[in-house]
Amino acid sequence: MSTKTLSDYAFETKLALPYEAAIEKVTAALKEEGFGVLTSIDVKSTFKQKLDVDFRKYAILGACNPTLAHRSLSQELAIGLLLPCNVIVYEEEGDETHAEQHTVVSIVDPVAMLEVANSPALAPVAQEAQARLRRVAAALAA
Repeated sequence: MSTKTLSDYAFETKLALPYEAAIEKVTAALKEEGFGVLTSIDVKSTFKQKLDVDFRKYAILGACNPTLAHRSLSQELAIGLLLPCNVIVYEEEGDETHAEQHTVVSIVDPVAMLEVANSPALAPVAQEAQARLRRVAAALAA
């Protein structure tokens, strides 16, 4: 049995930006490719509120391209279990001697996610979503 690595199911990039600026840049890049952010989970705040534990700045963004979502759901209603496409943004922990802040962005690979569904009819939609999200990752890395 082989172990999956992040590169098997996500695209990742690091931004030399503070966390809040990275969230704005990610949201804008997603919008350029037709994705809106349907949900935004502030993990740091949730952990503090629910568990009274401290955690780094970390957000889970639920990105959705309505056209692609409609095409997917029209093929298979249960595919909603794998929607929306998640994007995580988190503050990289480093030492205090480095003044520059870095934020990590990881975007789920829709093709890898839809392997779970094993539905050939969904493959073209997943491939289009993947191409769009790869362009988002490339725009962020540029």
